[in-house]
Amino acid sequence: MLLEEQRFLHEDLERLEQGIADRISDEPKHIRDRLARDHQIAQFLDRISSQSTKLLNIYRDADGSRSREIQQIGAGDPMDEFYKQLADIKNFHAKYPNEPVENLERAYRPKRGPDADLLPSIVDTMFTGEEAFGRFFDLHTCHELYLNLPNAKRLSYLQYLESFDNFTPGAAGLKRSEKMTDQYFKYVGQVALDLETFMRKTRPLENIDRVIADFDKEFDASWEKDEIADWKNEEPNNKSSGGSKQTSTAEAVWCDHCEKEFKNENVYKGHLSGKKHIRAATERAQRLQGASDDGTGAANGAHKGNTSTYRLKERAIAEREFRVKRLASAMSTERSDTRVNVERKQGMTERERQQELENLFSATATTSQPKDTEDGEDNDDEDRIYNPLKLPLAWDGKPIPFWLYKLHGLGVEFPCEICGNFVYMGRRAFDKHFNEARHIYGLKCLGITNTSLFRDITGIDEALRLWEKIQKDKRKDKVDDGSVVQMEDAEGNVMPEKVYYDLQKQGLL
Repeated sequence: MLLEEQRFLHEDLERLEQGIADRISDEPKHIRDRLARDHQIAQFLDRISSQSTKLLNIYRDADGSRSREIQQIGAGDPMDEFYKQLADIKNFHAKYPNEPVENLERAYRPKRGPDADLLPSIVDTMFTGEEAFGRFFDLHTCHELYLNLPNAKRLSYLQYLESFDNFTPGAAGLKRSEKMTDQYFKYVGQVALDLETFMRKTRPLENIDRVIADFDKEFDASWEKDEIADWKNEEPNNKSSGGSKQTSTAEAVWCDHCEKEFKNENVYKGHLSGKKHIRAATERAQRLQGASDDGTGAANGAHKGNTSTYRLKERAIAEREFRVKRLASAMSTERSDTRVNVERKQGMTERERQQELENLFSATATTSQPKDTEDGEDNDDEDRIYNPLKLPLAWDGKPIPFWLYKLHGLGVEFPCEICGNFVYMGRRAFDKHFNEARHIYGLKCLGITNTSLFRDITGIDEALRLWEKIQKDKRKDKVDDGSVVQMEDAEGNVMPEKVYYDLQKQGLL
């Protein structure tokens, strides 16, 4: 009965579309209800995709069963086929008398009424208490893994939130040689997994797989061009002397093995005989297998294989670090809100924290409790919030105090022309928006790439003039070596033409 299955699939698709439309037309106020709605819509979209695939397979009719059924109906008497299928249906229900009939209209209709709020939501067990239904990060597990890493800095949880995506040595990151451990590989993978899981839970209607695929493509392109910072490909014939990296001064010497800068050549030579340098040089020599020139062919092949395997491990670690950076930048709003929330909780006493949790649970419970129909008017009067000044609502759903409203300057408007004349209420929101995606995207539309220099600039003309001045100063400061005339004195010293004539006038040549 392929035709009946085909009709059922068409009806199911229509009911699913209607169910999605009913949920989109309703905008819940609580973040828990919004996430539950979005997850239901995501489930409906997945079902639409699977049902459409089944329907397309029926229409393609690869085995010819649909054509045979249509031919069987049209060849003979249609009523005979009808009564035959009717008899099959009666036999089925006689064999299974308690088989329920699926009502698609009721299945996809939004649950309303007092009993609907008592049903458990899909997001109730999805988030931890620290995440507050997707408002904040919960990276305590990753923080503990980081503190257990060898040679890791002892950062507090608030400091860790500031720099968990900064993997450069000297910040929160470790040296390149210290990262080549299974413990660090597990740590970076856990951070990437937690961030990806959080994004999937908070953004169910986005195609997260495509976002991750774009991150992987960007990483592959940068890795092929050897543009990943701190993971440059090391050549086997690198020397141990300084000069392979730009130093702070002309006299300074850089040690590739220890990844450290020394003030001058004498200090560097004294460092060469130290235990740390010898151990670092030995470890690097083991990584860069194949430095010997007189090895046999088989040995050289083995060395190349070891180097290739080591490079693959470096690639795996660098890929996870790159993914953590991109995921953290994509969720910068949640990250900043998490820092503010952690700072706020650090200034609270234990009693205040417990009171906040009780208020949160009681607010969630009151939204899920059915209202009494007998005294509905009294409940409406109690639930109505008196807010004549239109003050912003706090986390408990009540207006903030007026003195706090004046303290933070939430009544002052700050328009930004770069953001499309969007108005920000309060200085804090205005200062915060310079690091958000809306403002950065507006600057990129103007052709401005270095966005860090344009803080507190909201006008388009002002931003364009500043960018033009920066570009002009860069072109002015850039020295073209081909345009400088070089002169040579009798002793073979080469110098610019201006210096040569100045020395000649002074009689120093």
